[in-house]
Amino acid sequence: MVELGIAVVKSIIFVLGGAISYVAYKAYRKTPERSLQLLCIGFAIITVGALLSGVANQFFSVPLAEGVLANSVFVATGLGVILYSLYLQQ
Repeated sequence: MVELGIAVVKSIIFVLGGAISYVAYKAYRKTPERSLQLLCIGFAIITVGALLSGVANQFFSVPLAEGVLANSVFVATGLGVILYSLYLQQ
């Protein structure tokens, strides 16, 4: 049951993260601000991390703890890029 919950939440993260990345990319295309480009990249990193860690756990029998660690690395990296993109706007 926990595995099903993880798959559902990872799917929701993928859809929402992909939508945020797409909107940020569209905004970047209208006004080519470096900060918007980095915002898009940051959210994309978080989204891809969630997807990859979920796939690794479900299909390649990667232990849950290692999947959580990998996902955390992606989230930390993505948040760092997002923070930097917000810093550029100042």
